[in-house]
Amino acid sequence: MTGPLVSALTTPWPELVWLLVALCSAAAFYGLVAAFTMPRLGTASLVREAARRARRAQPVPVSVLKPLCGAEPRLYENLATFCEQRHPRFQLLFGVSSPVDPAIAVVRRLKAAYPGHDIELVVDPSVHGSNLKVSNLINLAARARYDAIVVADSDIAVEPDYLEIVTAPLADPEVGVVTCLYSARSIGGFWPRVGALFINEWFAPSVRVAHSTGSRAFGFGATLALSRATLERIGGFAALKDCLADDYLLARYARDHGLATVLAPVVVATDVIEPTFGALWLRETRWLRTIRSVNPAGFASLFITFTTPWLVLGVLGYALLAASGGMGTCAATRTALAALATATTGGIIARLVLHVRASGSWGTFWRDLPLVPLRDVLLALQWLAAAFGSHVIWRGVRVSVANPEAGETSAMARPANSRRPAVEGPDGR
Repeated sequence: MTGPLVSALTTPWPELVWLLVALCSAAAFYGLVAAFTMPRLGTASLVREAARRARRAQPVPVSVLKPLCGAEPRLYENLATFCEQRHPRFQLLFGVSSPVDPAIAVVRRLKAAYPGHDIELVVDPSVHGSNLKVSNLINLAARARYDAIVVADSDIAVEPDYLEIVTAPLADPEVGVVTCLYSARSIGGFWPRVGALFINEWFAPSVRVAHSTGSRAFGFGATLALSRATLERIGGFAALKDCLADDYLLARYARDHGLATVLAPVVVATDVIEPTFGALWLRETRWLRTIRSVNPAGFASLFITFTTPWLVLGVLGYALLAASGGMGTCAATRTALAALATATTGGIIARLVLHVRASGSWGTFWRDLPLVPLRDVLLALQWLAAAFGSHVIWRGVRVSVANPEAGETSAMARPANSRRPAVEGPDGR
């Protein structure tokens, strides 16, 4: 059985073996960078310092826009965290498109629990484009009273200093959008745990690596804070009404006007609730397919971030090369064996460190450790599946990820020479 495999690996051995060495080394190096990049983002000390700076800067009033659709698990608990803010003056706007949406009862319960808060429920079926979430935001924005605006997904939970921290950078006229990285909490059984690893041990480290290299090409639905002036400058939410990638494009439109995207130091929490393999597969292949649409070159290079498959190939390559009897035949073979051993060992260490950093506790580390190989292999398979196809399933609807022509509103609102794909960036949402 090993004869054909050994032959395939060693003939022509220089090209195949050194390609395997290079790929395993690249995967190990990426794993090490991902494991150790931006270690303080979201830590208590960093958040406290950011909150102190924000309070000294005298927070401005802010309108929070929360588009809702259905009663998700923990919806009340997540929305309640926005009512617990230390910010001195904020308005909470919750929007639904249907008068029978189950989220209405949750908002009414929230209003009863926080009678002194400025909470408004907006029920408006008006549709302004193909993106129903953006239609909801357009309806909500009409009720926003303040010049600072924060948009956040319904499944986000935040700490009490959140609003002060994410709105403070807007005092700088060079800042367009402030966004937040997020960590995942599994709600339910086995597959939500696997889904949480997607965010905590692949997506979030990827963002940290990109940020550390100077990239600011992101915008996450977990948080998008901007001024009313910036929103009007890009054409309002109407500029996004026919785009699947509204979160990513909102930040990108602002960058097209020379305004910076800022990653806030606070990390918010999001829920992973997909109860079955099928539901999780659809959601994560949607994320990956939209990455492919917004950044084909970046999508093509993602294969190097799937650590476990490369570790397996490295071990297999080492075993086959050693079994070929070439261990002592030449210096090149010995060098290749040493390089494979080093890359594989480094990759294992990096993957374990990344898992430790993402777990938060030793109990979680040991509980989810057996899921790590499954998570990495599943991610590689999803990447292969996402390399093909032109549609995604979003809230049960088949949606094209093609780049439609921008409407007149957004065309008038942005520089004529800008080019933007109308798909979502890699935010994992």
